[in-house]
Amino acid sequence: MIDIGFVESLIRMLDESSLDSLEIRRGGTRIRLAKSPDGRAVVASRSANDDAPGAAALPGPPPPEAAAEAPPPVEAGSAQLAEIASPMVGTFYRAPSPEAAPYVEVGGAVAEGDVLCVIEAMKLMNELECETSGRIVEICVDNAEPVDFGQVLFRIDPA
Repeated sequence: MIDIGFVESLIRMLDESSLDSLEIRRGGTRIRLAKSPDGRAVVASRSANDDAPGAAALPGPPPPEAAAEAPPPVEAGSAQLAEIASPMVGTFYRAPSPEAAPYVEVGGAVAEGDVLCVIEAMKLMNELECETSGRIVEICVDNAEPVDFGQVLFRIDPA
């Protein structure tokens, strides 16, 4: 069962934030809110295992339609590139502040655990750490651009 008070609090938080849309999954329930006219106002669905103990916590896996839209992996020579995707909806920032240097540049070396960028979500700054060592081949998003859950942000050559 969807708690109407919870949905109302999500709507208030979205209205007060600079985000355009928000999607939350709990178990088999999905709630998606959007400010833009082309977005869906509220979408909720239930599955048979909603009440199962140990249901998945936030954030869940990307929705099936998002996985179908993902481009195939890019190859550089014989090595396959690692793709670093956004773990949330928010605003992508390459540096910790407007006057600071970017965390990484194309061609730069990175190690596992290095900070790649900041994603602002609901006025919280979330550092995204590198999942693999290698060289940055591509930065797929411009600074201060909105990003979606699962959107590819970086391509890294692990070689």
